[in-house]
Amino acid sequence: MKKFGIIGYPLGHSFSPGYFNEKFRNEGIDARYDMYELPVITDLQAIIDYTPDLCGFNVTIPYKEKVMSYLDNISPEARAIGAVNVVKVTHRENGTPYLEGYNSDIIGFSRSIKPLLERHHKKALILGTGGASKAIRYGLHQLGLETLSVSRTSKDKTIRYEQVTKDLLQDYTVIVNCTPCGMAPHFNECPVLPYEALTPQHLLYDLIYNPDETLFLKKGKAQGAITKNGLEMLLLQAEAGWEIWNG
Repeated sequence: MKKFGIIGYPLGHSFSPGYFNEKFRNEGIDARYDMYELPVITDLQAIIDYTPDLCGFNVTIPYKEKVMSYLDNISPEARAIGAVNVVKVTHRENGTPYLEGYNSDIIGFSRSIKPLLERHHKKALILGTGGASKAIRYGLHQLGLETLSVSRTSKDKTIRYEQVTKDLLQDYTVIVNCTPCGMAPHFNECPVLPYEALTPQHLLYDLIYNPDETLFLKKGKAQGAITKNGLEMLLLQAEAGWEIWNG
């Protein structure tokens, strides 16, 4: 039986085990997907050493960057992003494991948002500067958009939320929320923006998929903006990971 899994800490929120184990059952695949909750990244070596049937694993918070030092090869996209969320495990002729790192977040996001982009969508605001935002920025650049990141605190090459003005939103007609603001159970929270400046020319994309429609998206929809949550991205990045493991 092939084994797959996910590393991170904590893992109670993870969508991956249910998704992949259901996929294995439905498609008659002789495989199992487990959760490897690692309090410290150094515990990864024991997982590799004592799970000889491990063919690949996903990586989630807080190890998308730290895992890179354990890998034998990293895809150009993942290296440019600076984060890995899919690891393929094979073995050399002498039996030692060979670990390759990829980033499927960029694949899922790009495939999900591309059909929604119009010619007037030239600039995008990225809310948040965490690990996921790196893949989003890279994907938007690949799709030809200029980006600007927004943070709660002052950082290089970012602006703060209070600097997002109505005038700024005239140019930045794509807004992607990469923060947990609005995620269940905090249904009544949303990033602080001048939502009244949004128009039907705007596209709001939220990486959150629980709830289906965050307050961020509701406020955008009320102004006529196109809105989309992160569920399709999640499904597409999971399938991209499966393609990597079996490619």
